[in-house]
Amino acid sequence: MKTVELNETTDNILHDDAAVREISDSDLTKTPPRSLSPRAKGILGFLAVAGIVAAVAWYLHTQTYESTDDAQIDGHINAVSSRIAGTVEKVYVDDNDTVQAGQALADLDTRELTIAEDQTGAQYAQALAQLNAENPNVAVTRNTAEADIAMAGSQLKDAKAALEASQQDRQNAVARLAEAQATAKHDQLQADRYQQLYEKDETSQQEFDNYTAAAQASAARLTAAEAALASAEETVQQRQAQVDAQSTHLAEVVKNAPHEIAMHEADAESQRAGVELARAVSDKAKLDLSFAHIVAPIAGVVTQRSVEPGNHVGPGEQLLMLVDVSHLWVTADFKETQLGRMHPGCRAVIHVDALGRSFEGAVESMPAITGARASVLPPENATGNYVKVIQRLSVRIQLNQGQAELSKLRPGMSVEAKVYVK
Repeated sequence: MKTVELNETTDNILHDDAAVREISDSDLTKTPPRSLSPRAKGILGFLAVAGIVAAVAWYLHTQTYESTDDAQIDGHINAVSSRIAGTVEKVYVDDNDTVQAGQALADLDTRELTIAEDQTGAQYAQALAQLNAENPNVAVTRNTAEADIAMAGSQLKDAKAALEASQQDRQNAVARLAEAQATAKHDQLQADRYQQLYEKDETSQQEFDNYTAAAQASAARLTAAEAALASAEETVQQRQAQVDAQSTHLAEVVKNAPHEIAMHEADAESQRAGVELARAVSDKAKLDLSFAHIVAPIAGVVTQRSVEPGNHVGPGEQLLMLVDVSHLWVTADFKETQLGRMHPGCRAVIHVDALGRSFEGAVESMPAITGARASVLPPENATGNYVKVIQRLSVRIQLNQGQAELSKLRPGMSVEAKVYVK
């Protein structure tokens, strides 16, 4: 039943619409068109020409600059961290405080650091004393070695002189032996001849006894000369042995002296290295003690303070951050198609949303890489699913100094950057 009523209603609407169209068409065919007056035509022509001129002017104007709203205020943000481990004793600043370079930010407990400094200082003093005690030993060893060499040389010289004297004594003993042999031979011949004469009763008993005694005395002197020569030979051997011993001793002294000197020099060098090590450790302890007083590396505004008194911090642990608000710039991300005519030095106008005003500046540097390429996971176009996307590159714009309200700018503020390329 409802379907039949709906169809009837639709037919009625369509019938009424057709009737209206017929009436409208008939009226238009019956009513003659009205022409515009010359004045109206002039106004319309002027408006058309003005619109074309305005469009051309706007187009030409847009070709003189490139703009982007993908831009923000940027600046140096320094993370202040502890360089040593320790317990925080005092904190002197809070978030949004303005600090100057060198101003105290926090202090760590220095008691353990002071003890370490005293200990390393004492170790350094001890090492220095050991070095001072070892240094004279090198000179003493060198002097002793020189004296030993000189003494050994003198002893060798004396031994050689004694050897020459004993050799001379041996030559004298040889001569005396030869003389004794000749005398003994002559006296023995005389004794034998007088013995024959005595047996023939041609000489007296006394004369025979005299020659016999002389032969016996000569034989005794010969025996003594032989003994003296043997003693001289033994003395020469002893003196030669002494010369050999002194020569060996001198060679050993000469050979060992450099080693002994080098050994003491090595000991002194080791002590010197120990002094350097102890001094380095002492300097490190002093440096650690100085690190307990944490100061601001730059002038800026404190933010993200996370340190509290009593906290135990480790080396490299961030305590707070300092924002350098005195040196700000604009990072504007332009499309790659906008950079064709842009270069350092181009004038820029920066509109800051937060302040509702604009600042003058200039392009300081052009980017070296796109944002996508510099990301942690850059796109890899060689995977086969490449889609061309217009890339953006960060242009650095320096703000002109001396402008009002520059001090109100903060890193992260959104801005609109317009760079004039003509």
